[in-house]
Amino acid sequence: MDKIDKEILKLLKANSQLTNKEIGKQVHLTGQAVGQRIMKLKEDGTIAAFSTTINYPNQQFIMIYMDSNDFKNFENFITKSPQIDEFYKISGHACYLIKSHFASPELGDFLENLSIWGRYNVETVIKNLI
Repeated sequence: MDKIDKEILKLLKANSQLTNKEIGKQVHLTGQAVGQRIMKLKEDGTIAAFSTTINYPNQQFIMIYMDSNDFKNFENFITKSPQIDEFYKISGHACYLIKSHFASPELGDFLENLSIWGRYNVETVIKNLI
């Protein structure tokens, strides 16, 4: 990945709806050359997907500390919830990290169900800075 690829990624991250031609003007390439670079970035896995970011009014980061070894059922439970935006298995103090967008009453119910598998810590997003 060279300097131009990094600039293309920066531009796409800021606005994934830019056309190849618009990006090309900013990186001094033709739209076709930009399209070829984007295709290579997709093929090598650097670009996984183009998506929309939704600014939910309620957002949480939930860290899970497993007391149970029933990882498969736990992971299945988490992936079935439509309020889960991101779900990671992590190293460090916690075992999993969840980014979610539950309203208050739903969050309480979800956390009660989580307690079957272990302990948790919830951090609520006050303001998105980026």
